[in-house]
Amino acid sequence: MDKYFPLILLALAAVLLFVLPARQRKRMQAQQQSMRDSLAPGTPVMTTSGIHATVVDKGEGTVDLELAPGVVVTFAQQAVLEVRKPAGELPAAPAEPDVPGEDGPDGRPSDGLR
Repeated sequence: MDKYFPLILLALAAVLLFVLPARQRKRMQAQQQSMRDSLAPGTPVMTTSGIHATVVDKGEGTVDLELAPGVVVTFAQQAVLEVRKPAGELPAAPAEPDVPGEDGPDGRPSDGLR
C-alpha cells in the first residue's frame, strides 16, 4: 500500500487540477449562453468593455446596442458581459433628508450623514 500512495496522490491532484475546473468552466459557459439567448429588445446590458447600453436587435452571433438615443452599434454577442437592472429599479431616496440634531426613524439622534 505504501508504494502506491504517491501514485494515488498524483491521481487525486490530477482530478483536482484538471477535472473540477473544467466542470466549473463548462457550467459558466452554459450560464453565459443562456444569458445571451435571453437577450431581447429593451434589455439593458453591460459589455465586457464596460459600456452600458440597451439591446435594439439580435442577429446571428451579433447584437445591436443603443448607447444613446439614435446611436446604435453592433457587438458580438460574446461581448455582452451581463444583463443590468433597468434604471427604474434603483432604490428610492429617503423622503426627507436627515437634519443634524433631530431624531432618526429609530429614535436615536441623527448626525445628518447617511
